[in-house]
Amino acid sequence: MILLLLWFLCGIEVATASEVEKIERVTLSTWYLGMNLNPADGHVMDFTTGWVDDVFIGTYKEALKKDYLNRVVWRHPVNYIAIVRHQAGKVDAVKVFRFKEGGRSLLSRFLAMNPGREVVTEGGPIQESVSKNAQNLGDDPVFSVGGDLAFNWAYSNNGARIVLTGGRLSAANENDDNTHGLGNHFHCNPLTGIANQGQEKVWNHEISNIQDRSSPTLVQGTDHGTGNKYTSGPVYGNYAIYVSEDATSFLEPGQELDIEVNVLPKYKFF
Repeated sequence: MILLLLWFLCGIEVATASEVEKIERVTLSTWYLGMNLNPADGHVMDFTTGWVDDVFIGTYKEALKKDYLNRVVWRHPVNYIAIVRHQAGKVDAVKVFRFKEGGRSLLSRFLAMNPGREVVTEGGPIQESVSKNAQNLGDDPVFSVGGDLAFNWAYSNNGARIVLTGGRLSAANENDDNTHGLGNHFHCNPLTGIANQGQEKVWNHEISNIQDRSSPTLVQGTDHGTGNKYTSGPVYGNYAIYVSEDATSFLEPGQELDIEVNVLPKYKFF
């Protein structure tokens, strides 16, 4: 009675129980950090290292500073993937994609190497956000080209774990060392993920930039093999790979990352 009297006297709008319940039911979606690539930390996450080994790489403390792979996240079935270029943990640029085939883990997707060459997302990015202060965008392996994500791009004795369809994609029998992306090797069996004998630390490289040539090959940072055609270039940032069951949007440039990121859902596809 007192609450009703106050409402009549002061004109205060009181939320009904159903409205309160509706507010409380607003839920956040979560992104989980599966991998971080730092192309100048002394550890080379090339085509043959980490992606299918089912091991934990790095530490939680330095998850966004050095190479990192969380095997629990890597094994979890997911529907969405975000690739985030960041500077010391602050978002620099991000692309979010929806997988063609939902409910599969990254481990299962990267194990599908034979024949590989699979375009795993469709419709292009559902979010693409780039900082107005972002640099080195002209040949960035993720943000200088369009299209969808392709995994395990095998060509002759070469392989790239993640490429975009808007870049140059070599034919299966083309030994031109000219497909560039994340997690690369120029002398391996890309159908098994094993480096050719004696070539383990010669032609491995973590991140190569978009270029239409095989020699010299411009790579980011110092995380590459001893092959004589590599040219070490500047580090454009760390590249983090996040996955989610239901998140369809990501943090905007300038916001701080963590090993888990909560966001308000933007789209619903079912």
